[in-house]
Amino acid sequence: QVQLVESGGGLVQAGGSLRLSCAASGRTFSTYAMGWFRQAPGKERECVAIMWSGGITYYADSVKGRFTISRDNAKNTVTLQMNSLKPEDTAVYYCAGPVRRSRSSYSGDYWGQGTQVTVSS
Repeated sequence: QVQLVESGGGLVQAGGSLRLSCAASGRTFSTYAMGWFRQAPGKERECVAIMWSGGITYYADSVKGRFTISRDNAKNTVTLQMNSLKPEDTAVYYCAGPVRRSRSSYSGDYWGQGTQVTVSS
């Protein structure tokens, strides 16, 4: 049974940092793209960052220069380091993988349960 479990969310003031972690079990994701998505209340789900197995990354324009995705294939984990957080970063963040492109968007085969990130102004 495949499981993705996120941790590290919480409440932080604007300008602060948080580090989200995703632990995968049930299969090895080292050869697949893994990513982070988020969904704010009343908004569509947004792809935040993706890292392919070769190390290539994608970031949404809204987080470029502030967020960094990384992965440890030996531990089957994916991490999202979030710096200079803004109130508009407030959302439920989801880990997903393998991430695949579908027309003009990305999606994952498996999803974590989500972790809340709240940034106060």
